[in-house]
Amino acid sequence: MNYIQTEIDGVWLIEPKVFGDERGYFMEAFKEEEFKAHVGDVRFIQDNESKSSFGVLRGLHYQKGEYNQSKLVRVIKGKVLDVAVDLRQSSPTFGKYISVELSEENRRQLFIPRGFAHGFLVLSDEAIFIYKVDNVYAPQSEASIRYNDETIGIDWPMTEEQLLLSPKDKAAPSFRDAEYFI
Repeated sequence: MNYIQTEIDGVWLIEPKVFGDERGYFMEAFKEEEFKAHVGDVRFIQDNESKSSFGVLRGLHYQKGEYNQSKLVRVIKGKVLDVAVDLRQSSPTFGKYISVELSEENRRQLFIPRGFAHGFLVLSDEAIFIYKVDNVYAPQSEASIRYNDETIGIDWPMTEEQLLLSPKDKAAPSFRDAEYFI
């Protein structure tokens, strides 16, 4: 696998080696020792999967306190624009974001460390999104930031009318009103 450090410290783009022929393809999606050597020692405890249709925007979500999570995300069907926002106040990139296209064609993965809000927008008819996490889901620690917050300025490639948002995501607080990590 090819590990690419992004412009935000701790966020990695991972490109697997894919071996294909007329029968299909094979790839290693995760190799613990290799991941540890490039990214660090992260102990994933759970795999999650979601299916969404065109225009669904999920995010920007994170968990606070002891339930903060690192994520290793990828798409196995379709295409999404994946976004991670740095919420670490001590970071020189605090409030900055990274966005990458993840798809079944490019098979890229994004590692998002603890201290980030995360979201994605479905660009294909539907997308199946899978991710590993290193901590349990705790609804009492769940938090979010408004997807279109002007302070962050994410360039989503769809108009507001095209987006499908949950009521929770529509009502998310602004970046200024969010809780951050030290």
